[in-house]
Amino acid sequence: MNIQVLGPEFQGKEAFDGGKIFAQKPLGFSGQGATTVRLGPLFYWSWGHALKEGGIGFHPHKGFEILSYGISGKGTHRDTLGTESTLESGDVQLMQTGSGMQHAENVTSGFEGFQIWLEPYLNDALNRKPIYTFFHSGEFPRISQEGISVKTIVGEGSPIQKLVTDVKMYDIEVEVGATYVHRLMPNRTFAALAFRGEKGSLWTTDDNRVSFTNKDFSIVQAEGEDEVEVNVRAEGEKLRMFIIEIPTNVEYPLYNKAR
Repeated sequence: MNIQVLGPEFQGKEAFDGGKIFAQKPLGFSGQGATTVRLGPLFYWSWGHALKEGGIGFHPHKGFEILSYGISGKGTHRDTLGTESTLESGDVQLMQTGSGMQHAENVTSGFEGFQIWLEPYLNDALNRKPIYTFFHSGEFPRISQEGISVKTIVGEGSPIQKLVTDVKMYDIEVEVGATYVHRLMPNRTFAALAFRGEKGSLWTTDDNRVSFTNKDFSIVQAEGEDEVEVNVRAEGEKLRMFIIEIPTNVEYPLYNKAR
């Protein structure tokens, strides 16, 4: 079983708009400092923080499916499809960029959010019409029991049903002493970013427990032919993590992303 815990020093970093916006990148581009630059079709993951009100001007995207998730503050979006929208806590905006589109982003001071890029089969994606879709926080199902709260961003019951890329996403909260269990099938990868809480521990069916702290990026890859249980436990205070599950390998060629 392959388990990794990567601290911020092993993740990418980038600043925008003269340093007004800072991003920690569990998965970034070449030269940005990330030890891991992709996981299967999970191409890019940025955790952005706005120190001041700022923005990023119009810039192009093609092919990729790009999901933005609001954590705090407000972010505004404009694009060449004629869209204008505001992203707040718990909301999701999805760009399926297809044959190409441009967008611009502006954020308030204190804005925090994720931007996640997924890679479908690009030869097909580049022939599709670009689409923008917005989802309000209250549209997503949430289940709470025994100290565990799970908000399904992509998966069973989610309003996001037209993604081409094979992916599941969850925003979870774990109370102190509670344990979240994630079942991982063969050829699947569990990727999680701890973005609230002091520390936690993680273990699988046959492995010793490993510790992680706030801002750490954890990766578990299922090997062999058996289902694996990934266990996450909060230590010290309530833990909040964003989890992405993707196939470890896909049956189509992926873009050659250099380190």
